Amino acid sequence: MQLEIMPRKKRLPAGRAPLLLLLCQLVRALDVPLDLVQPPTITQQSPKDYIIDPRENIVIQCEAKGKPPPSFSWTRNGTHFDIEKDPLVTMKPGSGTLTINIMSEGKAETYEGVYQCTARNERGAAISNNIVVRPSRSPLWTKEKLEPITLRNGQSLILPCRPPLGLPPPIIFWMDNSFQRLPQSERVSQGLNGDLYFSNVLPEDTREDYICYARFNHTQTIQQKQPISVKVISVDELNDTIAANLNDSEFYSAKSNRERPPTFLTPEGNASHKEELRGNVLSLECIAEGLPTPIIYWIKEDGTLPINRTFYKNFKKTLQIIQVSEADSGNYQCIAKNPLGAIYHTISVTVKAAPYWIMAPQNLVLSPGEDGRLICRANGNPKPRISWLSNGVPIEIAPDDPSRNIDGDTIIFSNVQERSSAVYQCNASNEYGYLLANAFVNVLAEPPRILTSANTLYQVITDRPALLDCAFFGSPLPTVEWFKGAKGSALREDIYVLHENGTLEIPVAQKDSTGTYTCVARNKLGMAKNEVHLEIKDATRIIKQPEYAVVQRGGTVSFECKVKHDHTLIPTITWLKDNGELPNDGRFTVDKDHLVVADVWDDDGGTYTCVANTTLDNVSASAVLSVVAPTPTPAPTYDVPNPPFDLELTDQLDKSVQLSWTPGNDNNSPITKFIIEYEDAMHEAGLWHHQTEVSGMQTTAQLKLSPYVNYSFRVMAVNSLGRSLPSEASEQYLTKAAEPDTNPTAVEGLGSEPDNLVITWKPLNGFESNGPGLQYKVSWRQKDGDDEWTSVVVANVSKYIVSGTPTFVPYLIKVQALNDVGFAPEPAVVMGHSGEDLPMVAPGNVRVNVVNSTLAEVHWDPVPLKSIRGHLQGYRIYYWKAQSSSKRNRRHLEKKILTFQGSKTHGMLPGLEPFSHYTLNVRVVNGKGEGPASPDRVFNTPEGVPSAPSSLKIVNPTLDSLTLEWDPPSRPNGILTEYTLKYQPINSTHELGPLVDLKIPANKTRWTLKNLNFSTRYKFYFYAQTAAGSGSQITEEAVTNVDEAGIPPPDVGAGKAMASRQVDIATQGWFIGLMCAVALLILILLIVCFIRRNKGGKYPVKEKEDAHADPEIQPMKEDDGTFGEYSDAEDHKPLKKGSRTPSDRTVKKEDSDDSLVDYGEGVNGQFNEDGSFIGQYSGKKEKEPAEGNESSEAPSPVNAMNSFV
Repeated sequence: MQLEIMPRKKRLPAGRAPLLLLLCQLVRALDVPLDLVQPPTITQQSPKDYIIDPRENIVIQCEAKGKPPPSFSWTRNGTHFDIEKDPLVTMKPGSGTLTINIMSEGKAETYEGVYQCTARNERGAAISNNIVVRPSRSPLWTKEKLEPITLRNGQSLILPCRPPLGLPPPIIFWMDNSFQRLPQSERVSQGLNGDLYFSNVLPEDTREDYICYARFNHTQTIQQKQPISVKVISVDELNDTIAANLNDSEFYSAKSNRERPPTFLTPEGNASHKEELRGNVLSLECIAEGLPTPIIYWIKEDGTLPINRTFYKNFKKTLQIIQVSEADSGNYQCIAKNPLGAIYHTISVTVKAAPYWIMAPQNLVLSPGEDGRLICRANGNPKPRISWLSNGVPIEIAPDDPSRNIDGDTIIFSNVQERSSAVYQCNASNEYGYLLANAFVNVLAEPPRILTSANTLYQVITDRPALLDCAFFGSPLPTVEWFKGAKGSALREDIYVLHENGTLEIPVAQKDSTGTYTCVARNKLGMAKNEVHLEIKDATRIIKQPEYAVVQRGGTVSFECKVKHDHTLIPTITWLKDNGELPNDGRFTVDKDHLVVADVWDDDGGTYTCVANTTLDNVSASAVLSVVAPTPTPAPTYDVPNPPFDLELTDQLDKSVQLSWTPGNDNNSPITKFIIEYEDAMHEAGLWHHQTEVSGMQTTAQLKLSPYVNYSFRVMAVNSLGRSLPSEASEQYLTKAAEPDTNPTAVEGLGSEPDNLVITWKPLNGFESNGPGLQYKVSWRQKDGDDEWTSVVVANVSKYIVSGTPTFVPYLIKVQALNDVGFAPEPAVVMGHSGEDLPMVAPGNVRVNVVNSTLAEVHWDPVPLKSIRGHLQGYRIYYWKAQSSSKRNRRHLEKKILTFQGSKTHGMLPGLEPFSHYTLNVRVVNGKGEGPASPDRVFNTPEGVPSAPSSLKIVNPTLDSLTLEWDPPSRPNGILTEYTLKYQPINSTHELGPLVDLKIPANKTRWTLKNLNFSTRYKFYFYAQTAAGSGSQITEEAVTNVDEAGIPPPDVGAGKAMASRQVDIATQGWFIGLMCAVALLILILLIVCFIRRNKGGKYPVKEKEDAHADPEIQPMKEDDGTFGEYSDAEDHKPLKKGSRTPSDRTVKKEDSDDSLVDYGEGVNGQFNEDGSFIGQYSGKKEKEPAEGNESSEAPSPVNAMNSFV
């Protein structure tokens, strides 16, 4: 087993780079527990090039760990360093660190050399690097006499520094006597070698204290060079000097000293070479002189300068490339340019490389019999040489190990045993340096152990990565699995990242990530586990950010910064102004959520930032304050509230959750309440239901939930102006599944066939299912039997058919809901019946009692319940009229049906026709249909009173006679015995005269009345009679002729005739006088009639009808010669109100006194199985004829004359 613990390669976003670095650190920190036997490991050592301060004691570090604890020894310059023989040298107990006491005596130079530490125990030996110990040196400048420098204006100048060689090299800078740094610019600058370069001098460069300083940081000392004096003289001054000593030919011109093209002060020539080591800083320098001052540019031939690693120093005279690599080799060109020209210098750069690791050897922990390998791969320029050592001895001369095989940069181990344990050193070296790495091979057999502390609590902000450690050790290498919760399954890598060092990574932690996680490490020797706890905290958020504000000068402004945070974290709120602290001014007031600035000044304008910090995160928001001159304040606006926002679900339990929100702006009308609605995205997506309402002062609500519902919530605010728009929906929350709370309702058991039982129910809806896999357990058994319950589980349906049941047997039924979680509570038991069949037995002992001519009562014996074979619906009577007793001829009529519900054993048959022959039978009815019919029973109805004669006509009127013709009654209702005719005269005042009663044989249809008064109106009453009594009457009016002079009688209606008899009396005097009087009267009457017609007058129908009232209801006094109240002794029914005979000589047929309303349930009617109406019987009224035909005509003159008679 090879313990090479590297993170598993996964494609991660750039934001997770820090996470990878952390994991790498975790990997490197994973060591063999110190309580196990292991070879030494060097844990701390001094640097390879160790420069010491000669004024302090020398401390050379060498720390190592191992089991057993290692012992230490040193070599110096390749030979054993006997510490005990040097009283100035001591070794720290339990450590290999040396302390050389040179403070009391001795010199640092005595202990210069190359030191190497060896840590050894029974399992092997580890060695340190070669530590080169050298004391630092800060020598003084050599004394030299520096002559003052005089030069003319515009010339170039180099002031040399030439600092002493120190260890390490000093830092150079130029200052004056006052220790003030000399100003530098594009014209004046310091080179990499410390010299001070002037591209051209100016008179202001004249000074006597140009001093170069060398600072030796190791010894914290500064050395000073002798001051240099520089004097710059102008051309005029120089010419004056020459004029005093030389001839005119040596005068200088001003122009020649002021302008020239660039030339390089350093480096010299057109090309140079530079060599640098990989990883160092490459510094290239070009300094040019010229007038005007040249500008420096840099390019790389055949390439571009690396953008992120290239920097310009010293006014672009120095090009620096950090972290230089072999790819940076090439030709670099610097260009110096001024208006008079440009020059070029090429620097050829070669990047060499001391050895660097490609793959350093790693410790191997192997169990006996396992295989492994140590790999040592390095690179450099030139290519480094790899050599191996074993326990500090070159492997070529080390003791032989049969399990070991060397293959260049790899040592291969096979079938290792405990004796194979050792420490191996890999040395990679070239001319520029070396690398040395220790890696042990430790052969152990150990069961797994968890190195991470038990019950460690991790707290992570939601939506951020969570890393749960499970540092482990074991040999052979254990496998690690993670579990969540007490009974959780192993976590899969499609959701989690399982790193090879045992760390579990949750890339995006959510609220449901909270819980207890268990890591389990296993190998063939055993198992170990450890629990850690993860809490996911809500991110700190600024839910109400400070907003841009414009405030009038002298006014007050308030910035709100409402922070929402996890309730277990305590935030601190800090306000900044322009990224600095708030002014220490009493006008600035900070409370919990607000920053208030009173009496605002112009200087208060700026950016104000609210910063919220917790132990796990921080967040900030800013707003700008602008201060303006005062302006009028706008009037407030009123509206419905803005929607609430920032909905959040907390305290998420199985059947409850806490919803919190932030109210929107109330728009100047206080919020009175909040309405909360929910959506079930799983069962009814898009449909919102009312959940609850809370007071407008609340911003949280505890909501009761149902299992297995994917809830989303939204909130609406209400004020006096109305309801806001809904908020954005909250995050979805899927409650855990549970067994159903309720069972199906409307459970019924009814058979559709005689041998089955159809069990139906109203199924649960998705909201009520409480979980996936909704099914129903349907159970049944016979009510009166001893059978056990029979049960079947069916899918989410609403019906189950039980076949093979006996006919119409009571069953006990129950339907229980269940889902994948469990069963609902025990359901209620309901009773049902198997299928019905048609009844087998007809009702017996059917009896008929005829009540009167239109009504009969029927009795029967009930059918035994067992023979009904179903639910008793009632009894049904079929009856029909078979023949007419009067005419003795048979004719088939439609059967009529009456149904009597329930268990009744009698019923009434109304609406029968008198004097008729009827047949009936009775049948029992159940839910399936009708049973067999009982034997037919025949009965006859007695005679009844007849209907009115079908018609009555008055024909052949004469002066003293009238002939009546009629048709017999359409419904004689028995044998007619006679007709009765009553009539009476009507005088001109519409008063009725004496009533005459006349009996006419039943076989007559025509009758002539004689000896009547001429020119007289008569009213006739005519009806038929049977043995049962008198029938309805028909009335008519007629007028006898005036005389026999040939004047035609008026048309008195249908059946009226003209008088045919004429008398010749025209020659008689009395007749002539009478005619004259009549003519005068007619003329007067015509005038009156025309006047009345023009006024829209009509014949007084109401008066006429009142005058012609039925004599049977006309009260008359006997003492004045009139009849009393008429009453037909044979007619037992009084005339109904408004039943007078109409004036059009037609008679209404009397309504039947028998009504279905009087006979209970028969009136309601029933339906056959096919839905057709079989119901109630009722008498039909004939259509009433129109009235007033006669009264609608204006009276004729003849009628007017007749009225005077």
